[in-house]
Amino acid sequence: MALYVLYEHAAGYGLFSVKEFEEIGMLLPQVEASILDMARFNSIVKLVGFHPFKTAVAALNNVNAISEGLVPDDLSGFLDTTLPKRSQQKPITLGVADAKLGAAISEALDVQCSHIGAVPEILRGIRHHFSGMVKGFTDQSAAVAQLGLGHSYSRCKVKFNVHRSDNMIIQSIALLDQLDKDVNTFSMRIREWYSYHFPELAKIVTENYMFAKVAHFIKDRKSLTAERLPELEEIVMDEGKAQAILDASKMSMGMDISVVDLLNIEMFAKRVINLSDYRKQLADYLHSKMNSVAPNLQTLIGDQVGARLISKAGSLTNLAKFPASTVQILGSEKALFRALKTKSNTPKYGLLFNSSFIGRANAKNKGRISRFLANKCTIASRIDCFAETPSQVFGEALKQQVEDRLKFYEQGEVPRKNLDVMKEAIQRANEQAAEEKKKKKKKRKHEETNGNSAELNGNGESGKKKKKAKLDDTNGDAAADESTLNGSSAVPEDTMDVSNGEQKKKKKKKNKNRESAVEA
Repeated sequence: MALYVLYEHAAGYGLFSVKEFEEIGMLLPQVEASILDMARFNSIVKLVGFHPFKTAVAALNNVNAISEGLVPDDLSGFLDTTLPKRSQQKPITLGVADAKLGAAISEALDVQCSHIGAVPEILRGIRHHFSGMVKGFTDQSAAVAQLGLGHSYSRCKVKFNVHRSDNMIIQSIALLDQLDKDVNTFSMRIREWYSYHFPELAKIVTENYMFAKVAHFIKDRKSLTAERLPELEEIVMDEGKAQAILDASKMSMGMDISVVDLLNIEMFAKRVINLSDYRKQLADYLHSKMNSVAPNLQTLIGDQVGARLISKAGSLTNLAKFPASTVQILGSEKALFRALKTKSNTPKYGLLFNSSFIGRANAKNKGRISRFLANKCTIASRIDCFAETPSQVFGEALKQQVEDRLKFYEQGEVPRKNLDVMKEAIQRANEQAAEEKKKKKKKRKHEETNGNSAELNGNGESGKKKKKAKLDDTNGDAAADESTLNGSSAVPEDTMDVSNGEQKKKKKKKNKNRESAVEA
């Protein structure tokens, strides 16, 4: 049996022949020891052919195809021309590094491929001595090719990542959870710090965000007077609470505090307020991203629970691949393995416990609702992942099914069948898609009519200009006709002056003759 090994490098493809394959397979430890010795390794492995990549784009296309388990055209052509024809007497085995690539090559070229045994060690030796086995190839050129291809491949993977929106959701929900912890910690710190000066305020204003705003507004409790009461009412949004704060400030048991300490408390309160405001903006951003990426999952269980499920699964595609039993206990892995180890009851819910449906259910029905909700979440995530046009129709139908199931457990009302609900949801989704198409057509027609009207307006202006030019031409023709009628046809100005001069001389002579006749 003849063994050939395919090695994929950033500069191109290399095909190597291995001598005494059966003996090598028997003496695997000796092969491992002889890898670092160039002379001993060359006696076993010989270069048969090398196919360099013509451009960096070709190298990127080839590595993308190989990473997906496909055989690129360059590789198939190279193997067709370089590999010897197989025969019954001497079969050929092609050693490859990736099992997926080996399966694709064997399917496309009908060549037996192997990635086990001595092949990984031989590939390790080829990788170590590759620059010395190919003529005109150096370690420096190999490093440059690997660096350039690595950068372009990473850039392509980041640019054309199908989970880009999922990553935004994962990062935003992680930041939201971190902000919740930080805001709570900072709020407790500002509450404790400002209570040295005004301890009664903590009992009157219990909300952390409101306490920070009130502390930032009051500063020194002695400066709080009846004149500032309307502004305090705007912050607290309660007239009685604002009056209670004013009364407590006059009779407070807190200690006096210096200006520098008050300044630091004010700065810290302002920072807490800004963090709380940013947390609201981040929640709005998460809502918009969930609405565009997973609208049905968002409608079913809300923004934060849906985002946590996507974050725990890694992406929306991974969540869609999970069965309902995995989604049900997603987030409770520690409790699950503890239960398996101690042979106790397994957990009934994980992240789904934060959903409002489980909180509304009775203690004996929490497990049932959790299982039912996980089933609906799996359906919603699969619709969001693989649907061409996102819509909230299925999410609303699935949510109504969970509500009906809750009523069934509490009151005994029989819910509708899943088949009927899904048929109705599909019909509504088709109607909604048809309406959107109609709206798009109307919008296109409106844009086209606006464009045509603009063109018509432009043609109208040019038509007016043409009309003006025609009118000017006709006016000129009329003037010429008038001049011809008056006996002064279109003649140059010089000839006109000469003729007028001759006429004047004749008139003068006639006048002189008349005067002489009168004198006589």
